[in-house]
Amino acid sequence: MQELYSQSQADVRSGVEISKVLRNTYMLLAMTLAFSAVACAISMAMGLGRGAALIMNLGAIALLWFVLPRTANSEKGIFVVFGFTGLLGASLGPTLSYYLAMANGSQIVLEALGGTALVFFALSGYVLTTRKDFSFMQGFLVTGLIVVLVAALGLVVAGLFGVNVSGAHLAISGAIVFLMSGFILYDTSRIIHGGETNYIMATTALYLDIYNLFVSLLHLLGAFSSDE
Repeated sequence: MQELYSQSQADVRSGVEISKVLRNTYMLLAMTLAFSAVACAISMAMGLGRGAALIMNLGAIALLWFVLPRTANSEKGIFVVFGFTGLLGASLGPTLSYYLAMANGSQIVLEALGGTALVFFALSGYVLTTRKDFSFMQGFLVTGLIVVLVAALGLVVAGLFGVNVSGAHLAISGAIVFLMSGFILYDTSRIIHGGETNYIMATTALYLDIYNLFVSLLHLLGAFSSDE
């Protein structure tokens, strides 16, 4: 009887801790998304170019790879996350400016935003409601991500030699949409099943899912719209 009581107490504590991580994750995610939007607006107002965007992307990668892992368990990690998401948000400025300059640019951006929000809330809501464990997707998602990265690198090399790779770019954007949708299921599942107990790292993972999903949808909608 005592063992059952102890197990029950442990389950309750575990449930409380998971709920706390989930709550903190979504709170920080909302703040970082808002901060990114502000950084993007400032970048657009300043008229920053693609060269500046590339530098900010490299800075964001440096923070993600070398700084965040060392600070994720302290309050400093929160500032690193805001720095990381702010840089990514600002780097998106030139891209949004490009699409907004199109005849129906505002519609394209709004559709990409709406599609991203719909996919995120639908998939994360599904996981939170059904409590299904999507950890089995890890191997598939990591493999798919590696394939996409290698293919993207190949397109860069092909582009340097003047090869027309516009169709392949669309295929990669479509693949990223499916991959990020899978990562939303996987990352949300990890939180509710105790696989991720650090809300800073959980926020970073979900932010990247949303960011890449939005950018890929933006590219797809922009390409299809220009073909009309």
